[in-house]
Amino acid sequence: MAPVAHRLVSTLKRLEYRGYDSAGIATVTDDGLDRRRSVGKISELEALLKSDPLAGLTGIGHTRWATHGAATEVNAHPHRSEGVAVVHNGIIENCASLKTQLEGEGCFFETETDTETVAVLIASLLKAGNAPVDAVRSALPKLHGAYALGMIFDDHPDLMIGARKGSPLVIGVGKGEMFLGSDALAIAPFTQQVIYLEEGDWCVLHRENYQIFDQSGREVERPVQTVEVEDDSADKGDYPHFMLKEIFEQPRSLKRTLDVYTHPVHGTLVLPKDVESDLNLSSVDSIYMVSCGTAHYATRVAEYWFEQLAGIPCKTDIASEFRYRKPAMSKNALAVFVSQSGETADTLAALRYCQSMGVKTLAIVNVRTSTIAREADFVLPTTAGPEIGVASTKAFTAQLLVLLTTAISAAKMRGALSADEMDRVTGVVQSVSDQVEAVLALDAQIQSVSEFITEADDVFYLGRGVHYPLALEGALKLKEISYIHAEGFASGELKHGPIALITEKTPIIFVAPNDELFEKSVSNLQEVAARNGPVLLLSDRAGIQEAGKAPSVSLEVPECDPLLAPILYSVVLQLLAYHAAVLRGTDVDQPRNLAKSVTVE
Repeated sequence: MAPVAHRLVSTLKRLEYRGYDSAGIATVTDDGLDRRRSVGKISELEALLKSDPLAGLTGIGHTRWATHGAATEVNAHPHRSEGVAVVHNGIIENCASLKTQLEGEGCFFETETDTETVAVLIASLLKAGNAPVDAVRSALPKLHGAYALGMIFDDHPDLMIGARKGSPLVIGVGKGEMFLGSDALAIAPFTQQVIYLEEGDWCVLHRENYQIFDQSGREVERPVQTVEVEDDSADKGDYPHFMLKEIFEQPRSLKRTLDVYTHPVHGTLVLPKDVESDLNLSSVDSIYMVSCGTAHYATRVAEYWFEQLAGIPCKTDIASEFRYRKPAMSKNALAVFVSQSGETADTLAALRYCQSMGVKTLAIVNVRTSTIAREADFVLPTTAGPEIGVASTKAFTAQLLVLLTTAISAAKMRGALSADEMDRVTGVVQSVSDQVEAVLALDAQIQSVSEFITEADDVFYLGRGVHYPLALEGALKLKEISYIHAEGFASGELKHGPIALITEKTPIIFVAPNDELFEKSVSNLQEVAARNGPVLLLSDRAGIQEAGKAPSVSLEVPECDPLLAPILYSVVLQLLAYHAAVLRGTDVDQPRNLAKSVTVE
């Protein structure tokens, strides 16, 4: 058999899109544990291995997103102590106290990381005479925080141990070989047979078999599942960046999502059978939507839909703040959790909080087998397909579509929409893919318009009503990938402070289709123009005509029903940020300091 190093590197390359800052691998060789580590992209590690190959048939690899300690080679994973090498996703919250205790016992540390504490702790137990499995069994209860761990050991080439608490971990079942990964995508080239470890599980892997133990140490069985990953998910094709590829995939991803929510015979909008039959939206008295980042802005758009279409009081929360606020929730409330990965640590913690309060939970996720999907009472899939670009695009529009469909279904159940109105909104929603195609046809124009903001140090996005959250999302996209400072504001709030920042060097982007609030948006636009602020207006033909000469630049977006405007205008904002980033020469797919799946709080 060929050394495992090349397989580890190819797997790490499949995960590099998550935006990490260092990488390394360790293997069990005839001479014991050995490793190679580097800072930066996987190509640096690949080059190192060409000049200094690594033997061994058993190994672990990791791409690090720095939490404790800078992004340096010495802090890169895997971490090694006498007899053990460890890789780790998550944060060991009691690492300081453990380190003090272990140093008091004569143990030595060489890094600033929390992960090294795990390696040193296990090494101390090995030195005390414990076998590897017993050492791990004793060590896990001492670790506080979140972890997905992979461990290999000196003189044990047919052994790997994994453990999870708060961070995802899957076993891949092969023929004469076993795998451990943070998700199914990582091990998809080698096997489609996977086992999702549950909270607190740990596992002992040999090439021919495996054992799984729960957090009490009792041996348990977990189901083997077959997963399929899109063949082209990790291939850019003819596109220069994954982000652009995924922006242009949106007509297809939206259609795929819509197919899940369309009755196969009648063509009506429906929720999946189990949700439709068991979740009584007519009895829900309030909705709490909890999420992070881009998903949070999707829920803030949906807040308007649920209240205006279905008449359900709705509140959105940032997941990292939600449970610490200790919200007062009625037993008839519904808590909705939106996450692309389904593994976002803060969102998962918020879900568990709601369940502890006896509140029904609904997950909207892109990964059906994720932890959030498995633990929620009900699941609505987005089926956008794997998203490689760190800045979310097709997952965001799929989230919007599922939230809109859910709001419409709630309105139907509550009698808030007549049969004729249901027919109309169904027709509108069914046209979403074609309408997004029309927006993508504007790509060349959007690329030209992006020069309007490329040289700016600061950019403001403004919107009213349902387009205020889009202003926030547009600003986030620009920040993420171009590194231009950008802020989103409600247009009506401009005069209450932000207008003091307007100069002739501060581009203002107005997201303002010609809807019932357009006249007020034009008034705000003129306030900016009167202070020499350069204005880019995103609107339809009627809106651009009504705005007259006040905007410095206008981009005509196809006219659409107000229900679909947030989806269509979000595509415009994605392309605007993308082209600005390309013109500035930034790393579009892997922007600095960002991680795709945030599995730490």
